[in-house]
Amino acid sequence: MASIPTLPRTSRLVLDPLCAADVMTPNPMSLRAEATVAEAIAWLTEKGFSAAPVIDESGRPIGVVSRADILIHERERLRSALASTADPATVADIMTPAVFSVTPHTPVEQVVEQLLTLNVHQLYVVDEHPYLIGVISAHDVLRHLHA
Repeated sequence: MASIPTLPRTSRLVLDPLCAADVMTPNPMSLRAEATVAEAIAWLTEKGFSAAPVIDESGRPIGVVSRADILIHERERLRSALASTADPATVADIMTPAVFSVTPHTPVEQVVEQLLTLNVHQLYVVDEHPYLIGVISAHDVLRHLHA
């Protein structure tokens, strides 16, 4: 069994004074609000994503669809008589209609605070218009920690 390297107990991890633009993944992939639930399932599965922003026709984020949203939707379909029929639902019907976001200039300390306070795995970065320009996951933040 391989051992996992650990830091000495006296070491502390440091996060350099960065802003959201420094740690974000630019140009995140998104889903259209009109996409079907089946399309969202296939897309999330193919890409290996647990959630994705939902954009309107102008490209602005209007919500987030996650695996949890899909599971809740499917559970409700199975409870109803509609389970044997084609699912007419769209992403807009099942998404969480909120987008937790920051600006590119938000200090990374505030990004971490929001991730923890909101209990979310990712925040979206929007410009002043507000168009979606990036995503910051907890993993993105962890990559910038060092001793």
